[in-house]
Amino acid sequence: MSHIKVLEHNVRIVADDEADFLCITDIAKFKNADHPDDLIRNWLRNRNTIEFLGLWEHLNNPRFNPVEFDGFRKQAGLNSFSMTPKMWIEKTGAVGIQSRAGRYGGTYAHKDIAFEFTSWVSVEFKLYLIKEFQRLKDEEKKTLGWDIRRNLARLNYRIHTDAVKKYLIPAKLSAEQINLTYASEADLLNVALFGKTAAQWRLENPGQKGNIRDDADMAQLVCLSNLENLNALFISENMEQNQRLERLNQIAIEQMKLLANENGFLSSS
Repeated sequence: MSHIKVLEHNVRIVADDEADFLCITDIAKFKNADHPDDLIRNWLRNRNTIEFLGLWEHLNNPRFNPVEFDGFRKQAGLNSFSMTPKMWIEKTGAVGIQSRAGRYGGTYAHKDIAFEFTSWVSVEFKLYLIKEFQRLKDEEKKTLGWDIRRNLARLNYRIHTDAVKKYLIPAKLSAEQINLTYASEADLLNVALFGKTAAQWRLENPGQKGNIRDDADMAQLVCLSNLENLNALFISENMEQNQRLERLNQIAIEQMKLLANENGFLSSS
């Protein structure tokens, strides 16, 4: 559950099956703060609304009930016709609108439908809603990009530690000895790139959460990913640790210089 603020009104958003559903109850409060559900029911009575919802379901929902839809379409717009979100969902098997109960209760609609409803409520509100929604999506993409880069470093570290286990660890070592070997190899990369071990970083940053790699910027993570793969290769070639450290440090310096020269690379981290 997330939310955006549009013209001083909070609009809740939930993700369902990789789709975003906006709370149209919150949107309706912009026009009718005391009785937002009445506004939604009035919108659902409209013939254009029913046709739009039916077309959306035909395109996106293979389980949509066309027979019930045809009945609603014939009645839509008549004075005697009434419609609620729950009735629409239960009778037609619609998935574009959701009725939620509990703490975060309200009527939610797929973003396509929510934007259509907002047009009916207020064109001004719709324009600001789209702007804020896009801003939220842009922020999520930035966060996702960071997660991908962080996970890339972790995956490559797994390749690296597998190489340590295969080529550096003799048979029948104790678990403590194995862990010490892993720690030594991890700090080899830390020293090559950051100039310090993880323990040294913690002593220098007593109040900092996470570890030396969590504190890395985008360029350092890219470089670290490359160093991990290269170290795994050097280990398989039986290169001594001191030789690997010197070579990896040289590569780190070269790669960081190249990354620093890329237009805007470091500033985007």
